[in-house]
Amino acid sequence: MKVVILAGGRGSRLAELTEVVPKPMVRIGERPMLWHIMKHFARYGHREFVVALGYKGYVIKEFFLNYRLLSASLTVNLADGSSSVLDGGDAADDWKVHLVETGLETGTGGRLHRLSRWLRDEPFFLTYGDGVANVNLDGLLAAHRNDGRLATITAVRPPSRFGGLAFEGAVRRVARSQQLGIPAGERLPMPLDHGDDVRPRHGLTSLYRQLALNFR
Repeated sequence: MKVVILAGGRGSRLAELTEVVPKPMVRIGERPMLWHIMKHFARYGHREFVVALGYKGYVIKEFFLNYRLLSASLTVNLADGSSSVLDGGDAADDWKVHLVETGLETGTGGRLHRLSRWLRDEPFFLTYGDGVANVNLDGLLAAHRNDGRLATITAVRPPSRFGGLAFEGAVRRVARSQQLGIPAGERLPMPLDHGDDVRPRHGLTSLYRQLALNFR
């Protein structure tokens, strides 16, 4: 099954890095995010990719044009400019990669529309160029086919930046906490309202004592 990867956005949230390369080419370890995504799909047998290019698309083209040469041993003939691969490289990655220009300012739907000639009416996977994940693709595909839906979306619930509580049973019994350090099963000394307003005042003092925090 073909895999569509949207890799044409500007990646403004990583501006300090994407001034030089498009976001899918930002490295995780020694390889760009795009490579990690494709490697995951290839492990499940999906080795044909349609990559929607836009912002700094030439960087992605250069990466794949030199994909094997940059990781292999070479012989270079300076007299005529020819080169040959001696051994090594990523020859095991038997992928077919279509690099399609879809415009600099094109939105998500527009990019997908411009890829229609490569997709026709066949089913395909679709992900973003920073969509690094460990999704069970066999399970996802089976669920999609069993449900008979037009599309199936995989999503995650991001963790809170500032910690949080998960409750079970009575409203004030803690099942799990982040950052606050409250043991599982512990009862809070007072009610919590909307996560940002603690009352009454004596309850706040009690909570601070339990968490061994210092007043200043």
